[in-house]
Amino acid sequence: MRAVIFESSAEPLRVVDDIDVEPPGPGEVAVRVTHCGVCHSDLSLVDGAMPTMTPIVLGHEAAGVVDAVGPGVTRLQTGDHVVLTPCPPCGQCYWCLRGEFSICTNSLALATSTHPDGGTRLSRQGATVYRGLGVAAFAEVVITQETGAVKIPDDVPLEVACVVGCAVQTGVGAVLNTADVQPGDTVLVLGLGGVGLSVVQGARLAAATTIIVSDPVAERREVALRLGATHAIDPTTENLVAAVQAITEVGVDVAFDAVGRASLVVDALAATRSGGLTVMVGVPPLEESLVIDSPALFAFTEKKLVGCLLGGVNSLRDIPRLIDLWKSGRLDLEALITTRRPLDEINEALDDLRSSRGVRTVLTI
Repeated sequence: MRAVIFESSAEPLRVVDDIDVEPPGPGEVAVRVTHCGVCHSDLSLVDGAMPTMTPIVLGHEAAGVVDAVGPGVTRLQTGDHVVLTPCPPCGQCYWCLRGEFSICTNSLALATSTHPDGGTRLSRQGATVYRGLGVAAFAEVVITQETGAVKIPDDVPLEVACVVGCAVQTGVGAVLNTADVQPGDTVLVLGLGGVGLSVVQGARLAAATTIIVSDPVAERREVALRLGATHAIDPTTENLVAAVQAITEVGVDVAFDAVGRASLVVDALAATRSGGLTVMVGVPPLEESLVIDSPALFAFTEKKLVGCLLGGVNSLRDIPRLIDLWKSGRLDLEALITTRRPLDEINEALDDLRSSRGVRTVLTI
């Protein structure tokens, strides 16, 4: 098949046409990918902020059509339109049985770049090619577990639905699942890429009354205000914590770092009220450390800091819900997609991210 392959941060990604793909095995499906969003997690691997095995096919925010099913598959059939998910729940492990589906044992594939059995189903000239971020969707075909592809109605455009696979699941899920934002809460969102703007929409859905956003890019702040933010801060000209205090008097109930930077987590904690919650939605580079200057004060104020993987979602439940919210006009997916490119322009798409140009670039596979 044709796919984008990443081998080294020292050279551009390449589109090749000689990746061999195994047929789907028991409990697996083959999905012909039509569209894939380009996420900052992909860029983190390409730029070396997060280590990975190579050669590897990246891409994890995708939608497509089921091309073949393996033995024992009952949820899906050939021709179904689906959104792919990086964390397919097994439904049986310790975490799934406790309702913590996004940290199912299957999520380990995000780190190993393989399927749970250690295979990748991909090779090139006889050598293993790894499966990036649990999907490997910068490619014509993805092999995934049955629960890794979630059926959606045929009338939903796949070029729009693909962003649900990561950005929207993560952002809206962080609000509704991880933070459990309540009506009337005050919220702060740091970073307004696809995930941050989805956090804004999740906060609006949860009926938060004050939604403060911060991003150095004016165009992104303007989009956030259209999507439900009530206040916008330019962190290059304003003191974030002072601005939040001026708006709320006590700090926000919930703050979200949607960038993945330790310094922003510290800022979010400082802008959170006593007893409030800070959610790490973005993933900081491995070399960064988070330092809390006064652990005693942190304990005394009863502030809370939590991690968040893919919005704490159960993709089998939440992807159809998010699609229904879009169909009812309560969730804007199109606003997140600002650029469309062919697969051959993968390096230009990554440059879009590096330069904070637009919000989400979607590749047509």
